Amino acid sequence: MKEITSAIQLIPLEHYILLCIALFSIGLMGVLFRRNTIVILMCIELMFNSVNLLLAAFSAFHSDPAGQVFVFFIMVVAAAEVAVGLSIVVMMKRNVDSVDINLLNRLKW
Repeated sequence: MKEITSAIQLIPLEHYILLCIALFSIGLMGVLFRRNTIVILMCIELMFNSVNLLLAAFSAFHSDPAGQVFVFFIMVVAAAEVAVGLSIVVMMKRNVDSVDINLLNRLKW
């Protein structure tokens, strides 16, 4: 375990922070500017994963496993979000015959 921790600490923490900022920004831009539901769900997953990477990097940098435990719980929430999101996409495809987010108002009663 000591070898893995020392290998993670070879890369400066600032590099992890910059990478996570870039990944989170790409995900945020995808959520704000895309209208395809599947792409929006993938961008939300990208944002979750950037936060997970940052938590794991801070956890390894400070030699505290609490961040890695929190990453596990975020992954559980992300899996639930994917299940609910894909069921909504299937419902949209059946009712509206499209996955465009602008057509969600047609799903009203």
